[in-house]
Amino acid sequence: MKARPERWRAVVTYLQVAPLVTVFGAFLVFPIVLITVVSFWDYTEYAIVPDFIWRNYAEVLASAVTYRTYLSTLKFAALTWAITLVLGFTVAYFLAFHVRTLKWQMTLFLICTIPFWTSNIIRMISWIPFLGRNGIINSALMSTGLVHQPLEFLLFSEFSTVLAYVHLYTLFMVVPIFNSMMRIDQSLIEAAGDCCATAWQTICTVVMPLSKPGIAIGSIFVVTLVMGDFVTIRLMSGGQSASVALMISNQLAYLQYPAAAANAVVLLIVVLLIVAAMMKIVDVRKEL
Repeated sequence: MKARPERWRAVVTYLQVAPLVTVFGAFLVFPIVLITVVSFWDYTEYAIVPDFIWRNYAEVLASAVTYRTYLSTLKFAALTWAITLVLGFTVAYFLAFHVRTLKWQMTLFLICTIPFWTSNIIRMISWIPFLGRNGIINSALMSTGLVHQPLEFLLFSEFSTVLAYVHLYTLFMVVPIFNSMMRIDQSLIEAAGDCCATAWQTICTVVMPLSKPGIAIGSIFVVTLVMGDFVTIRLMSGGQSASVALMISNQLAYLQYPAAAANAVVLLIVVLLIVAAMMKIVDVRKEL
């Protein structure tokens, strides 16, 4: 008699999990499997030929251009991650420990989300009047005599690309770090103060170690978003820089779907390795 209730309990458990498994399989697993299958197909200038060949992966892994593109993408991801980490940690620390009331914390946090009320493209384009050759920054610098000619590196360069990435993705670092800091017991901060620890010592020995899960989650968000972004680098670099996602977009434009699929699979593997390394260093399950 006891086996029947346990069996029904197992059936109910499977039924509860079934919708999530169905959505996960239909919208994540199946597209990845499909992309992987297409990556082994052949193609011509006019058609895609179902086949099983390794040429697409050979072209990806044997090309010096591909390696330079991956290094460029990793460079953008590393720079964006470092800058957003500093900004995100600073903003989250201020909101968690210097804003005393929950009302003001939520108010200031909502103010941080205001840029997300508009499209990413609009936010990127809004930098052009500021950074252009005749933009606001160059005009101000020249009018004050600090420079005698416009600064060319401000727009359509790696600087403007990283600036746009930081603008777009800093909040993805703020949110998980702020969530981790809000869980820190205030008595630990007070105990550090009672031990005559300075503010910097408290941050290094108490706040940062307890915020590691949030930092890891924010890092995963930022790195994966930068690695897969192609619109930002296309608009803000003016064609002066390259990324793997932009290379995939160009291959799709030329109808080279199997080659683009092979690049997508390699990019997915690289991103998964980066995420696995982050999760190996920090146990993000504490935050979930």
